[in-house]
Amino acid sequence: MSSGGAHVTVLLEEAVDSLAIKKDGVYVDATFGRGGHSRRILEALGEHGRLIALDRDPQAIRAGAALLDARFRLVHRAFGELAEAAAEVGVAAVDGVLLDVGVSSPQIDDGERGFSFRHDAPLDMRMDTTQGETAAEWLARAELKEITEVIRDYGEERFAFQIAKKVVSARLEQPIVTTGQFAALVREAVRTREPGQDAATRSFQALRIHINQELRQLEVVLPQAFDLLKPGGRLVVIAFHSLEDRIVKNFMRAQSTADALPKGLPLRADQLPPPKMRLIGKAIKPSAAEVAANPRARSAVMRVAEKL
Repeated sequence: MSSGGAHVTVLLEEAVDSLAIKKDGVYVDATFGRGGHSRRILEALGEHGRLIALDRDPQAIRAGAALLDARFRLVHRAFGELAEAAAEVGVAAVDGVLLDVGVSSPQIDDGERGFSFRHDAPLDMRMDTTQGETAAEWLARAELKEITEVIRDYGEERFAFQIAKKVVSARLEQPIVTTGQFAALVREAVRTREPGQDAATRSFQALRIHINQELRQLEVVLPQAFDLLKPGGRLVVIAFHSLEDRIVKNFMRAQSTADALPKGLPLRADQLPPPKMRLIGKAIKPSAAEVAANPRARSAVMRVAEKL
């Protein structure tokens, strides 16, 4: 994330330190972005270490082509396809997996990608521009109920129904194909807003999460990451949204708690199934200094767990 056009990696040192990198270890940066975490991991690895990175954004893949290192391999896949990516590069087990979830600054700051209401551009919002439905295409066909649910559930927007009604009514007159059109409709429907926040913020977030199936991607990658980890391997996840963080927290908590057994089973404590992971420390948030330098870092939360 960044405060301008240049990409600034959030919680860079904290995330890489939390991986507890072994010089000859094998690691995955499942969200390459512009490579901030990957470069720092490579600095910490020895000559026999290995790093596999994933990204679904073709622009990120092109940017990663400049990272020339024999220990590094970049794969064009969504992080929800972690298991397939590992198999593709011949890796069966790793010492650590890092996930920096959410939209990256270059995606937001490039107006033509359609992620931001600050630029009037085609309403696209796809992280992988080579496949899938654009936000404009989805808005053209989705029913009132579905639009309401997406904006309410993913944007936590209390005026979701009013926004959906505006969309359904407006598209009868003309297709909603630009960020400017959609933002204007949202602003008409939202009667009150948080100080300093554009009325369109929550709805744009909701569309982006839905179009890219971000929460579903996170739900499917966490068990894949667990399966890939060697005993003692670390899972480090940085989330930027309360819904994402809840998924991560619940997964790590479930894995760090022994499986529940039916009441009344005659078992001693040492016969109970052990937990599969242990939590490492408490949730970490960016320092005040980092937030001051990079306001987009303010919502970040990092959680760490180790496979037992």
